[in-house]
Amino acid sequence: MNIHVINLFDEPARKSERRLADLPDRVVEGDPYHKVGLHFTSPDEAMSAGTWTSTPGKWHAFTDKDEYCYIITGHCALIHEDGTRQDFRTGDSFLIPNGFRGFWEVVETTTKHFVIRDCAKQE
Repeated sequence: MNIHVINLFDEPARKSERRLADLPDRVVEGDPYHKVGLHFTSPDEAMSAGTWTSTPGKWHAFTDKDEYCYIITGHCALIHEDGTRQDFRTGDSFLIPNGFRGFWEVVETTTKHFVIRDCAKQE
């Protein structure tokens, strides 16, 4: 097996686009549109890495995942269900741990690199 280091600035292996409003009960404000470039998926599909871009909007954050993010451009925020808000801008990095409950808000179109571990697929 030939394993190579993956550069997230290279062309992704797979691309997808979606209007988040097409997923019932997710969007709280706006009409965010997402583009994803998937660079890596582990054989068990529990880990993935790629690049994501979203237009402004606010939606319920997913659960059952750990996600590391590096903001390439833009301004976004994570808002805990208790109202605590953390804003992130170009050059910031952060980890959303499994169990976080709250919202993503994209204030201005944001592009990030991400690494996600899907905890539900590791049980």
